[in-house]
Amino acid sequence: MTVGVEEEFLLVDPVTRTVTPQGPQVAAAAAAELGHRVGTELTRYQVEGRTDPHTCLTEAAEEIRATRAALARAAIGRGLRIAATGSPILGLVTPVPLTPGPRYAESLSLFRALDDEQSACACHVHVGVADPHEAIAVSNHLRPWLPTLTALAANSPYWAGRDTGYASWRTTTWGRWPVAGPPPYFESPTHFQELVEELTTAQAVMDRGGLYWDIRPSHHLPTVEVRVADAALTPEDTVLLAAVVRALVATALTAIRGGEPAPRPAPEMLRAACWRAARDGLTGHAIDPITRQLVPQAAQIERMLHALSPALRHHGDLALVRTQWERLRAEGSGADRQRAAYRHRSSLPDVVDHVLGATSPTQAP
Repeated sequence: MTVGVEEEFLLVDPVTRTVTPQGPQVAAAAAAELGHRVGTELTRYQVEGRTDPHTCLTEAAEEIRATRAALARAAIGRGLRIAATGSPILGLVTPVPLTPGPRYAESLSLFRALDDEQSACACHVHVGVADPHEAIAVSNHLRPWLPTLTALAANSPYWAGRDTGYASWRTTTWGRWPVAGPPPYFESPTHFQELVEELTTAQAVMDRGGLYWDIRPSHHLPTVEVRVADAALTPEDTVLLAAVVRALVATALTAIRGGEPAPRPAPEMLRAACWRAARDGLTGHAIDPITRQLVPQAAQIERMLHALSPALRHHGDLALVRTQWERLRAEGSGADRQRAAYRHRSSLPDVVDHVLGATSPTQAP
């Protein structure tokens, strides 16, 4: 089963540590090395790196590191650095400078101030699912685990010069969009298609590419795309996320083909669980959307990994995931590590420096 990732990064001035709007220029410079594996994003503060699909996570990890290094070199060539964080730590100016182009102009016309304040970065994981009907069913099965993935990947505690009190502030800001957050439970592929058509007709989205749900069947690839995670601080964090998401999809497919129905947590409990995961991250408590109980987040992640053990073992990822999960338990999430960097001298520039070094060794001081 193939897996690929898309990673969004912020561009930062290494002297002022503020975000800097040169995304199109850095993407153009990196394209000489990366070709189709680099792109622009909504704002000129951002740039995106992509991997090809891989069945072997070791190969995927190598490409993740190489892509980050190539983007870092392109940024350094313009006097900048790339930052793997879900939110701008310093220097955000609103309205943000949007990347030129008709699609982003249409987005601004439709969404207005939502675009003005949008500078969040995510990590999207694509898992190969060729059957579009199965892709819809996979979405249903993955919904209850979205809060757990949010906590595992939390890496956006700071926003424009202040500590938000959240582990993933990006999750909160992204949830303001009209079609974002956990997707609904789809009764059938027809239900999905009808809903997409109705949302488009109602001008709540521009097209299928504007479905910003945390899980969606890709509109241009034969994949299920899981979009819930913040941009991952390190390549190792990205690889852990990719392994877990692939195992979730594989486990869901086994259940689907065995005739097992997907759990159906109440939408209000799932939304509350996602909020709690965004606030507490790894170190606090989770709302289990199925049992409706408050449990330690680490215990909820352990429960998820236990359920995924057969799929992880099948793909040869079990040892990797256990090792990386134990590392996270010891070091903390990306959000925890950002806050640890701040505590040394109560300095947000120190946080930016830590993020830059963690993003790619190419940028190490």
